[in-house]
Amino acid sequence: MGAWLRLGLLAVAVIVAIPLVLVPVYWVAPPVSTLMVSRYVTGQPVTRIWRDLDEISDRLKTSVVLSEDGQFCRHDGVDIAALRAEIEDYLAGGEARGASTITMQLARNLFLWNSRSMVRKALEVPLAAYIDFVLPKRRIMELYLNIAEWGPNGEFGVEAGAQAAFGKSATAFTWREAALLTVALPNPHVRRPSNPTAGLGRVASIVEARARQFSWQAACLFIGPPDL
Repeated sequence: MGAWLRLGLLAVAVIVAIPLVLVPVYWVAPPVSTLMVSRYVTGQPVTRIWRDLDEISDRLKTSVVLSEDGQFCRHDGVDIAALRAEIEDYLAGGEARGASTITMQLARNLFLWNSRSMVRKALEVPLAAYIDFVLPKRRIMELYLNIAEWGPNGEFGVEAGAQAAFGKSATAFTWREAALLTVALPNPHVRRPSNPTAGLGRVASIVEARARQFSWQAACLFIGPPDL
């Protein structure tokens, strides 16, 4: 076996081993995302204030589930039906729509990169399945809410996002605030929950209505009755 081949196999083994080792560690340790690491390395600001899941507004958690991944409590990290439809649409020449579950987004934030590609999507699937196998749903959501990019100036996690947007803690939101903060997630550099455009406001209204009506879809996140 040539030296370059051995080196390549070693590199692949290391890349595979990183999530295999780190995901169980994240049962108890607060992780950082690849984007956070990138900002640290390049000297850009990073603000993250960790909040345990039960310290975060139940309305916000419900809004995130109904906006980002309505089947979160039911699937095993990957929404197979949505992923199959995405693949079929892509093979037919359509544009990629996403089909990323919250667990897949967590896998991307922890171990991958942000630019869209089928390679990244293919890596997200086994990583998400592994994360769902190792970690309970409540911990997955807790990690997601604490490492997602939530503001234009290096705000990561819902607490930093809430303070930047509304000047208040993430422990309690109105339904409107929860929905506005949720719909900022896909692009927090452009979408400003504190000063929403008419379009963003309409999307937030849809998310709020869905969250109020189908709050039971987030039931796996609550130990007792949610404070809605």
